[in-house]
Amino acid sequence: MLLDDTLCLGAVKSRDPRFDGFFYTAVSSTGIYCRPSCPARTPKDENMTFYPSAAAAQAAGYRACKRCRPDATPGSPEWNVRSDTVARAMRLIADGVVDRDGVPALAERLGYSTRQLERLLRDELGAGPAALAQAQRAQSARTLIEGTELSMADIAFAAGFSSIRAFNDVVRATYASTPRELRASRRRVDRAGQGAGSGAAGSSVVSLRLPFRKPLDPSNLLGHLVATAVPGVEEYRDGAYRATLRLPRGAAIVEVRPPVDGAFPVTLRLGDVRDLAAAVSRCRRLLDLDADPVAIGDALRHDPHLAALVEAAPGRRVPRILDPESFAIRAVIGQQVSTAAARTHAGRLVAALGDRVDDPNGGLTHLFPTPLQILAAAQEPADGPTGADAPSRLDAALRMPAARRRTLLALAEALADGRVDLGAGADWQKTRAALLDLPGVGPWTIETIAMRALGDPDAWVGSDLGVLKAMAALELIPTATVASRAAADRASLAWSPWRSYAVQYLWATSPHAVNALPDTSLPRIDAGTSLAVPADDDERISA
Repeated sequence: MLLDDTLCLGAVKSRDPRFDGFFYTAVSSTGIYCRPSCPARTPKDENMTFYPSAAAAQAAGYRACKRCRPDATPGSPEWNVRSDTVARAMRLIADGVVDRDGVPALAERLGYSTRQLERLLRDELGAGPAALAQAQRAQSARTLIEGTELSMADIAFAAGFSSIRAFNDVVRATYASTPRELRASRRRVDRAGQGAGSGAAGSSVVSLRLPFRKPLDPSNLLGHLVATAVPGVEEYRDGAYRATLRLPRGAAIVEVRPPVDGAFPVTLRLGDVRDLAAAVSRCRRLLDLDADPVAIGDALRHDPHLAALVEAAPGRRVPRILDPESFAIRAVIGQQVSTAAARTHAGRLVAALGDRVDDPNGGLTHLFPTPLQILAAAQEPADGPTGADAPSRLDAALRMPAARRRTLLALAEALADGRVDLGAGADWQKTRAALLDLPGVGPWTIETIAMRALGDPDAWVGSDLGVLKAMAALELIPTATVASRAAADRASLAWSPWRSYAVQYLWATSPHAVNALPDTSLPRIDAGTSLAVPADDDERISA
């Protein structure tokens, strides 16, 4: 990543928070590195060096500023808007792949040799995959030190360090404090009434705050997640969106509250605290927290049809998903039915096939079933009559037209054998092509998955009836019909590469429940309304 010194100097001197996470300022006279918006006195120009990553600054011998905490900034938007090898690598590192499987496994997943990947990352980020993963381990360690009462030995291994000595050395080098000094400092803040309390000793409950770039409008973000919540897997309780999540080492429960002071309060109940980094990464992707709302808003305002919508609610994010594979399954289940019906069908599938979880603080009961569990249920007889015509466990749980059942099983098989990759390191275009090869999967399903599961900022659900109605109301197309889709596709090109965000503004023109948080703990869903009904002929599934 090439940094413009003049631009960086201007951002530091104006303390512009929009650049936090884009680059880091290292100060040779103090030996620390800061975020651009650090409130401390601005260093002399000749004492500043700019790095594209916190890992690069740390590798150069700088420690994190205690005042602005640069390691806790929102991540660079680059890794959300790009699908090249470096961006895919950064998403996989954030998801904990290096800590779990090592650098060679990361390189293999990306189709490169370890040496090639090392060179690519160093050329752009100033640090290799091991250094980038170590910077993330340091941040995970600090989160656990300050947010739990786990022992230091437990924290060392939970954060991914191979030894307590390595844990102590990295924390001291990164933060100029020992782990015990960090915890003592946090306790002093808590006693002063300025910090959140931590869990009991040995607890797997971690409370943290996830920062974002302003502006942010949370209405469609949390509203969408709540309105489409699958019973048993998701709920809205006491002002928080709550969901179960399957992580590499165990199950977790995620609780997200509306933002306060530039950050989302999040509570994680982890089955295994070694999954902290993966859980944080997936929560950030769920809430689209690393987006650059200023760049997106400036681009969309250029279209006079959208300008008023953007001005009325700046900073809309794309509601994404914690479990991409479950969302793909839900997208197929939800074809041609209302939002309420899709929730009901998915809830039945969960209750019949999902693994049970214990939720002491709410009503969550299951994890969403995996593709392998769905495939196995299609082969297992249901309780009751036997014989050639007897229903399977899948059929008993989820009654659907035969063609849609074939689509569901084809998707589950492709997810299980890896032909369709929806992981953090997926190649967006290859995944689109693989989805298109499946029977009954057309543009609406593919682009919906690309937008919410893959995180492509330029996904375009041009056949969505809600989008077509909004575009017709804005006089961008003549009518909200399938015949107008080509015109809608042409008009949408003006919003590229931010068409996923344009969709959020178009959807927000309707009074659907996805655009606002409910007043109670139950999602307000009108069974007669549908948010996204595909208008593609190839997705009209009949019995």
